[in-house]
Amino acid sequence: MPGELFCATRTALPVVVVGAGGAATTWGEFAAGTRGWPLAIDLAVVVAGCCLVPVLLRRPAATTLVITALALSSPAGTPAASVGVLHTARTRPFPVAVGVAAVSVAAHLLRWLWRPLGGLSFWWWLALVVVAHTALLGWGALAEARRALIASLRERAQRAEAEQGRRVAEARAAERTRIAREMHDVLAHRLSLLATYAGALEYRPGMPAERVSEAAGVIRRTVHQALDELRDVIALLRDDPVSEGTDRPMPALADLPELVAESRSAGTVVDVRDGLTDTAALPGTTGRTAYRVLQEALTNARKHAPGQPVSIALDGTPGTRLVITVSNPLADRAAVSSVPGAGTGLVGLTERVRLAGGRLDHRATAREFRLHAWLPWPA
Repeated sequence: MPGELFCATRTALPVVVVGAGGAATTWGEFAAGTRGWPLAIDLAVVVAGCCLVPVLLRRPAATTLVITALALSSPAGTPAASVGVLHTARTRPFPVAVGVAAVSVAAHLLRWLWRPLGGLSFWWWLALVVVAHTALLGWGALAEARRALIASLRERAQRAEAEQGRRVAEARAAERTRIAREMHDVLAHRLSLLATYAGALEYRPGMPAERVSEAAGVIRRTVHQALDELRDVIALLRDDPVSEGTDRPMPALADLPELVAESRSAGTVVDVRDGLTDTAALPGTTGRTAYRVLQEALTNARKHAPGQPVSIALDGTPGTRLVITVSNPLADRAAVSSVPGAGTGLVGLTERVRLAGGRLDHRATAREFRLHAWLPWPA
């Protein structure tokens, strides 16, 4: 309904303008003494101009040429021809509008030869016609440029809104990936320890009471540590301050001895060859990423190669790079832990190392699994 009303208004206004202009021109000719068939032609041209307006709005150039032919025969066609030139300049390329305006100028000049204006010389009529059509061309071109500018700004705003929506979606996806990576890094290690001790209690029911008590204590402490770390990660991801009493520093490479001790207490033989010259000089991001690499390597070894020794080699100096190599023999399929895994730990770890500016590779040979990573170590 609003669209139909807009179309009706868009058509009615030019009809009113053309009709009023033609009627005023005809009245002027009548007052000047025009009678007979010239006056009849004027009235017919006014009616024809009003009838051609709807067609003019759809096909401005061709219709304006037809109206120009009417203006050649009667001054009453000038208002319709003027509207046609203006609308052509607004809706068609500028060269086309110039051509239509030139035809209209020629038609008005030819009309002066047989229906001149009293008291006005041909040269003044020529100047008046040229100036009027130049003004119509400029007005129409300016209106078209303004319309194009508004359309361009509207399109740019829509594109910016769509781009903003895409950035929001990408940010949400990145945040989900970050949450999943942090959850995996924090919980996979603890849960693998729990599975190891729970499996020992399940498959060795005849263990001495002190060993059972020791395993239960390790399970209890590991659960508490997992819950504490989970709470810290959730608070970190929400950008909420961690409550007082639980504000612990993020793990770094300096915490490697504790990580190795946990794996050894679970029955994994871990050999560490530390060739680092100054661990304290490691940047925070590099130290945290290195810790996560070693944590994931030990977790995977415990899950996929239980009972097999793990070898860790660290090397690097400030100004070069930190190099981490972890290897362990492959285990028989029958000995592989039943702890479920999504298989995305190494994928997320590779992305974490890449974001830190390093690189991580892993491969399984016929005898062992080897993980190799390097991280930048600025001087």
